[in-house]
Amino acid sequence: MTCYSVYKINQYVEIMFNKTVLVTGAAKRIGAIIAKQLHHEGMNIIVHYHRSATEAHELVRELNKKRHDSAITVQGDLSHHGYYQAIIDTAASFKGGLDVLINNASAFFSTPIEDINNQQWLEMMDINLKAPLFLSQLAAPLLRKNKGCIINLTDIHALRPLAQYSIYCASKSGLISLTQSLAKELAPAIRVNAVSPGAILWPEEIKEEAKKEILRQIPMGSIGNAGQIAKAIIFLISDADYITGQVINVDGGRSLYSG
Repeated sequence: MTCYSVYKINQYVEIMFNKTVLVTGAAKRIGAIIAKQLHHEGMNIIVHYHRSATEAHELVRELNKKRHDSAITVQGDLSHHGYYQAIIDTAASFKGGLDVLINNASAFFSTPIEDINNQQWLEMMDINLKAPLFLSQLAAPLLRKNKGCIINLTDIHALRPLAQYSIYCASKSGLISLTQSLAKELAPAIRVNAVSPGAILWPEEIKEEAKKEILRQIPMGSIGNAGQIAKAIIFLISDADYITGQVINVDGGRSLYSG
């Protein structure tokens, strides 16, 4: 191994090790994989959850077995503004600061136009858009001290909307706009980017014909996995010091299709 290679490895370890990361909605599915991958890279993880207490505490036990005192949980309902300050305070007190905020938590359900109601609007907008905004506001002083970053998880359907999911798509479209706006406002101290997954995990109720139709629109020929989302996030944390206000599509090329 060359001296340059050793230098690059040491530089990478220095960048990644001991960073403190808050991941919202991290108890299950994509959020849990993100938490595990970032922990594997040497980061300390705050696992936020709402109702999934069992999964969250089990994940933290698993992470702390691998590296002592490297992960904690924090509970909070992101549809209620009153939880936001406590979430950030808990994250900050864990290791005395915060390097990365990952707004992963998301509400997702169908809202056909004839059935839409105000409660659906409030729930989806609060969790998918309001929470990322106000958590970013509260975390900004901490992130600024560490030249940290914010990463938002959006969706390819933010720009390619789904029928019967109008509120969800609008909330994710708003999150892209929020990402770009905050990138301008918080630069140069804080970078703000987004990762936009395509088909990563099949919904439990999806039918085989629907799967085939989705796969037909993916040039790579298969759905992705949460580990690929985590890799994009690791890149944005470790190797993207001159990238802000961008949306990385991790979708196998599906966003190339307009239909």
